[in-house]
Amino acid sequence: MRLSLRFIIPLFLALGAIAYAVVPLVDKLTLQWFERDLDSRASLIANTVQEPLRDAIRAATRSRLEGFFTRLTQDERLFAVGFCPTGGGEAVATPTLPTEITCATLEQYSGDAGHVLKSADGPLLVSVRPVVLAGAPAGTLVLVHDLSFVARRSAETRKYLFYFFVGLGATVALITVVIAQLSWRGWVQGLSALLRGEGLVRPDKPDAPELRPIARDLRALISDLQAEHGSRDDEQLAWTPDTLRAILHGELRGQEVIVVSNREPYIHVREGENIAVWRPASGLVTALEPIMRACSGTWIAHGGGSADREVVDRHDRVGVPPEHPLYQLRRVWLTPKEEAGYYYGFANEGLWPLCHIAHVRPTFRSADWEQYVAVNRAFAGAVVDEATSPDPIVLVHDYHFALVPRMIQEALPAATIIAFWHIPWPNPEAFGICPWREELLDG
Repeated sequence: MRLSLRFIIPLFLALGAIAYAVVPLVDKLTLQWFERDLDSRASLIANTVQEPLRDAIRAATRSRLEGFFTRLTQDERLFAVGFCPTGGGEAVATPTLPTEITCATLEQYSGDAGHVLKSADGPLLVSVRPVVLAGAPAGTLVLVHDLSFVARRSAETRKYLFYFFVGLGATVALITVVIAQLSWRGWVQGLSALLRGEGLVRPDKPDAPELRPIARDLRALISDLQAEHGSRDDEQLAWTPDTLRAILHGELRGQEVIVVSNREPYIHVREGENIAVWRPASGLVTALEPIMRACSGTWIAHGGGSADREVVDRHDRVGVPPEHPLYQLRRVWLTPKEEAGYYYGFANEGLWPLCHIAHVRPTFRSADWEQYVAVNRAFAGAVVDEATSPDPIVLVHDYHFALVPRMIQEALPAATIIAFWHIPWPNPEAFGICPWREELLDG
């Protein structure tokens, strides 16, 4: 679109400048054409009324002349008619004759061409023609034409010119944009062919000379990028905490990592008078715990150990690993009813057999769904509470928290949320039996 505007805007500016220069010229030419036309018309009228005018002069009847002139001005363009007799006799004119025109001032209006008079009634064209009686001058006939219609015609002409230039501009702009797009597409295709080592049309044809420098520079840039990424990949073959931190901060552009899972990485249990720390046998914990140690983030999980509440602070956090804390474990507490409905009910009796397409039919209960939604909302709220930046990296694990990503996104729009289920995903037919399938997909 920007490329097209580069053509269209200068084009319309140029057409606007041309129209601005052409319109006054057209107005001037139009006025000249109408003046010549009215001059010819005045001569025709003067020649036509010679005989009736001579008869009226011979009769020396003023009322007859006035009536004759009044009938002449019934023409829509003839504004006024006057007659000045030779020898200083009394002038005869229609009432519409401008006061600026008198027998004494006719000299300035004489000539073959008419003269434009600016009056209170608008522009008028004054034409003066001699009247001859018996071979001798009998007087001067004054014909005044109304030029106001010229202004109307000029306005119409300007309107038509405006439409013409708009149509011309639109047509030329369309043609220009089409040609530019085709040219750009051809240029891109040619450049792509050069990058592949081909010609513009067929591989056996030589490259376009004007594209060779660009293709050479692009190939060099691609080689540099490949070398840079290759060296970085070689360095990352040795997985260390520093390497892991560099990947997370460089690739995901995040400074804070939050993990959400049902199972906690460390469980505190009461053994007599002592509190023991257990590490659950979980592939999830084994895979993610090194990431949390490297990134010093926050792990949010269900606190189910018998001594979990005894070791957390007032914000339900505890530093782990116990021997050398590297990240925070935030525990979310569930009531027996919530755990039964969310975990044992909807997740394990509904989603687990549904996703595995097990021989046991999934069980979906509205009460379990309500607990599932409530627990998901509680965990999403814990993520929002623990986030110290507007754009944390949140890793949401497993089918227990299908609704959490959407809830986090609504509260933290800039967050990077990665959801992963550790069980298979069912086919559409099997998934369709879940009453809340749309809510799960939206979450």
